[in-house]
Amino acid sequence: MGPIRGGQKKKRKTESKAEPTQNNSMASGSSSGAASGSSEDVSTDWFDDVAERIASNLNLSPARGLDLFQTIFNMSRRTFEYVCSLAREHMILKTHYVFNNGQPLSLYDQVALALRRLSSGSSLIQIGDSFGVHHSTVSQVTWRFVEAMEVKGRQHLRWPASQQVLDDIKSQFEQIRGLPNCCGAIDITHILMLLSTSETAAHVWLDRKENHSMVLMGIVDPNMRFLEILTGLPGMLTDTIMLQNSKFFHSCQNGQRLNGEKLKLSERAEMQEYIIGDTGFPLLPWLMTPYQGKDLPEAKAEFNKRLMATRVVSQRAFARLKHVWKMIDGVMWRPDKHRLPRFIYVCCILHNIIIDMEDEVSDTLPVSQDHDPGYRMELCDYVDDTAADSRDAFSWYLARK
Repeated sequence: MGPIRGGQKKKRKTESKAEPTQNNSMASGSSSGAASGSSEDVSTDWFDDVAERIASNLNLSPARGLDLFQTIFNMSRRTFEYVCSLAREHMILKTHYVFNNGQPLSLYDQVALALRRLSSGSSLIQIGDSFGVHHSTVSQVTWRFVEAMEVKGRQHLRWPASQQVLDDIKSQFEQIRGLPNCCGAIDITHILMLLSTSETAAHVWLDRKENHSMVLMGIVDPNMRFLEILTGLPGMLTDTIMLQNSKFFHSCQNGQRLNGEKLKLSERAEMQEYIIGDTGFPLLPWLMTPYQGKDLPEAKAEFNKRLMATRVVSQRAFARLKHVWKMIDGVMWRPDKHRLPRFIYVCCILHNIIIDMEDEVSDTLPVSQDHDPGYRMELCDYVDDTAADSRDAFSWYLARK
């Protein structure tokens, strides 16, 4: 497992390139130890060769402060090698894939091919042509990579295993706009699909914008890491129904999550651990949402400002996810709806890995908040009475600070 990002920003170490130990080049499709599962590192030439090969087909040039490989794959060479180490055991087992010239694809070639498929949003044929492989190889290798990362990368996407980690998250959230005891920010985005009108039950996937879509719901931390996700359900479902279909909802309702130390607001009021969301979610003791309506009293208006400024991290996380992993951005042409949730899950894992590895490339990525263009914020009328009292007491507590 790679290093998990802690509360304090660690000083980045200068990345060192691997020593040339092999002569593996995607451009020539040459055989190497990595193709047969060798644990040796590839030569530094490999990174340049694969980047130049792809860039020549797309007329790309390096982004400011990055080399060509980082520009294309949105991760450093060090992070790429870590991803390869996770996928190695599964991807070198049994099946061997080849270039069009018959030469075998190394492990690094396969991972690069899969990452390009997930990050480019290009067709299988376009990616195959740029790599010198058949489009069916692109599909098979990508799926094998997804299977590998589901198992080997899952430790990068999970709810904090200790109260100490959760306390650190709470401390970081409070530093944003002064919301104490906050453990996460929840949001939802739509993965658009182009389905055939003749497809059975295609109407089930029609959302309120008359688009075919699948929903991704996620809870993120202050560093824009995903802590929990739920996907695979149709876009027609409301935010509230999505929440109620999650294991996280039932864990919180049963007191198994967000059950740490409570914050004393007054002599008679306490605030338990909670996450924050927009008006599309219900107001619950463990889920704080903004006050609805205009001309709010000063304390309530200030509470809304703090909450909305804090939950920006979730909007940015989703926007960055879609920007980097373009396979789930835009409109997907007739995707396999049984496999798509697993692709989404792995994209979220990779998103977290880049952050966990303290990859300097993440500092160059956009900080847009618009991840769901065309979809307006929903309004949920459900208000838990206990939560309403807690929110009122909380807003007055914050107003006095």
